[in-house]
Amino acid sequence: MSVTFKGRLTGALIVTMTFATALPAFAAEPLRIGATFIATGVDPAKGSNGWALTSHGVGENLFTVDKDGKLVPELAEKAERTGDLAWTITLRAGRFFSDGTPVTAEALATGFERTFANNKAALATGGKLSFTATGERTLNVTTEKPVPLIQSLFAEWPLIAYKPAAEEGKAVFSGPYEIASFNADAAIELRPNAHSEGADGRAPVMLKKFGDAQAMTLALESGELDLAFGLPSEVIARLKANPALTIKSFPVGYQYFAFLNTSRPALQDKAVRQAIDLAFDRTELAAAINGGSPATGAYAPYFPFAGKDARPTDLARAEALLEAAGWVKGADGIRARDGKPLKLLAITYPQRPDLVTMLPMAKAELARAGVVLETQVIDNISQVAAGGEFDIALWAQHTAPSGDPAFFLNSMLRSGASLNYAKYASPDFDAILDRFAATGDAAARVQIALDAQTRLFEDVPVSFLVSPVWYVGMSGTLKNYEPWGSDYHVLRADIGEGK
Repeated sequence: MSVTFKGRLTGALIVTMTFATALPAFAAEPLRIGATFIATGVDPAKGSNGWALTSHGVGENLFTVDKDGKLVPELAEKAERTGDLAWTITLRAGRFFSDGTPVTAEALATGFERTFANNKAALATGGKLSFTATGERTLNVTTEKPVPLIQSLFAEWPLIAYKPAAEEGKAVFSGPYEIASFNADAAIELRPNAHSEGADGRAPVMLKKFGDAQAMTLALESGELDLAFGLPSEVIARLKANPALTIKSFPVGYQYFAFLNTSRPALQDKAVRQAIDLAFDRTELAAAINGGSPATGAYAPYFPFAGKDARPTDLARAEALLEAAGWVKGADGIRARDGKPLKLLAITYPQRPDLVTMLPMAKAELARAGVVLETQVIDNISQVAAGGEFDIALWAQHTAPSGDPAFFLNSMLRSGASLNYAKYASPDFDAILDRFAATGDAAARVQIALDAQTRLFEDVPVSFLVSPVWYVGMSGTLKNYEPWGSDYHVLRADIGEGK
């Protein structure tokens, strides 16, 4: 079987800021871009650095998803299946790393081997992969598990393409930008990758992290930013009245949902999880963030594998489930069992300001059902979630970053998965996911995703809440900037074109 993709897209994302005046085209002054997140490190094999570095325009993948949501080649030219577990990938000619050396199969094989040895999220779809370079542009890949669509696997966010540098933890990339300086958790200075196409006409970038979206909004209003990515919804009306700014909204592949920690005493009971899911008022939550729609399941509504109907809200049924489970509402309106109140801890993180807005709404909604919700907003959400010291975690996740439904389910909800913060373990659910490995047929994969969601709706390790829209603000310098691809393609090679 041979699968060949034609066409090309260079994509990546950024978050940044500097303090300069508006640029004319091709000027040396940096673009000033702000966001509530930046890469936490430069090692592409650690955590979510691969995603962030790609989003900053530093890295690329073998395959990617374009502005229309289609899976297309990036550093690769084509992929051909050569056996049940074997593929041959042909690389594009004329591509170079930022140090001027050609992008070769041998260099990428070394980087990918390192990623699979150090990042468990890379194992989600095909297990551990092995690589052999049989020519300068020919890479043979062997998967541990059957992978019917290797192009989608290599578009997953852990699989950024790179060449390891001599210094441990450092790497050389091929994207339109390279890192000039890195201030962890604060700012990244980017310069054009001189060995990428169009580098001479590309402005440098200063990318700054803001601790909260309100501070970023003020920086945009004061003229300190050319682009503010991820504006809070409550400021949009005010910003649209400012003639110096352009505000755009766009639908995203992200979903806002709540992990329900099935290892915690109260939430080990499926009936309690079902009650919490029914108590969330998704219409109210969507209205609170001034955009989006009630979630229909695990995926944004424009995907063919998304659910068709909004998840239900039914307070009366929620209360009945809690009563049947022995949680009785007292005179104070709080439910208790065996003398202990139904009190839960909910956490979220400031890098997604919509979630912070939703948190008190969720608290009020559960209070109607007699559930007490203590809330915390914390920066290091992944660390806390991995530690399991929470009951509910409000989360934002792109659930189909490669245009395919399997990666999210395998990486975040399969039993024992490294990002399974709900601690969910279901052999029946895992058996549904196993079917992904048997077929690359699009219609069949849609049905598998729908079957998996049906099981999740019943077991409720996760409560799907809102399909959001996001907002970006631009100064006159970048007024023609078009956001797309969620936050996977913010800083792109074409970011300054048409300004």
